[in-house]
Amino acid sequence: NTGLVGGSVSVFDEIVISTQLMNSIISLDEISGTLVCQAGCVLASLEDYLSNHKLTIPVDLGAKGSCHIGGNVATNAGGVRLLRYGSLHGNVLGLEAVLANGEVVDCLSTLRKDNTGYDLKQLFIGSEGTLGIITAVSLNCPQKPEAVSVAFLGCESFQSVLDIFKESRQKLGEVLSAFEFMDSQTMTVAKENLKLRSPIEDYPFYVLIETSGSNGSHDEEKLSQFLEHVMGTGIVQDGTVATEPTKIQNIWSMRERIAEGLMHDGYCYKYDVSLPLQSFYGLVEAMRERMGTMVTRVIGYGHVGDGNLHLNLTSPEYSTEVMDKIEPFLYDWVANHKGSISAEHGLGFKKKNFIYHSKSKSAVRLMKDIKHTFDPNMILNPYKVLPDF
Repeated sequence: NTGLVGGSVSVFDEIVISTQLMNSIISLDEISGTLVCQAGCVLASLEDYLSNHKLTIPVDLGAKGSCHIGGNVATNAGGVRLLRYGSLHGNVLGLEAVLANGEVVDCLSTLRKDNTGYDLKQLFIGSEGTLGIITAVSLNCPQKPEAVSVAFLGCESFQSVLDIFKESRQKLGEVLSAFEFMDSQTMTVAKENLKLRSPIEDYPFYVLIETSGSNGSHDEEKLSQFLEHVMGTGIVQDGTVATEPTKIQNIWSMRERIAEGLMHDGYCYKYDVSLPLQSFYGLVEAMRERMGTMVTRVIGYGHVGDGNLHLNLTSPEYSTEVMDKIEPFLYDWVANHKGSISAEHGLGFKKKNFIYHSKSKSAVRLMKDIKHTFDPNMILNPYKVLPDF
């Protein structure tokens, strides 16, 4: 129940089904890197299991200690590894699901290539339980990197963040596994609310780059040369490189614990959007100008590597006036800049009626037809994903 759009909570009199006890690992093919497991397996537990076989899970997110892989697939969870491994649409090889009439759909293939008919599993990935209950999945699991390094950089503008990203793709290439950014107000949350210490001085923007590969000395050398280059060109003002696990975790905690830190302000209005990179940070600036002193702070951070911005606003307590000022202005802004109102959190109950900001009427009509075919009595996660009108 770690979703952020009300996708997994009951609205009226629904029965909530838990897959917590369906937590068995069915099989692992170490040669092909194919894992088959039940839907209730906790993401972090799968990571630990695969690590013993020198493999890794292709998705990583802050809730990994409690979220289930079935829920991850049902919501098409994103996270920090998408830049390196792609989305779950590409990493789920097959799944098993139970339909509204009780029929079990067995699409639990472990094949990388299977071009026979419609790819039905894709309908369930990201459907948020509205088409069926996922009970098992098969995943493509990459080799676990033998060496991980992290660079934490400070720069003066968001344009510099984009310049750093371009340089990182060119010069780090095959070992680049994550590219995250935080603005100065995000760092303020980390330092003041969580009492974390930054390894570098204060700057308007920060970049966290992770590399992972099979040769630690080679990757560290590439990262050091990259850092020397970007500092020499002036797009980076300061930076540090970490290769020890403890130091790496300390740097990552500044990014991963932001959601926790924001709760110290009182109430947090969370938004997860995708935008073209040229418009990416403009939404944060627009919301700061619009909200003024109505909120405690407006911060922006997220996955530059895949165009996913996490925009968060805080106030001492929930305010209808603040919410009305945010919505639908924020969604209108995203739509006008050719973005998506949900990058990785889904639509659930909270965003379902804003779907037309990202999808055409013909696309939504087809979605409704699919829903009616799979669930004619509308009993699977009702009132979610699809709009009321």
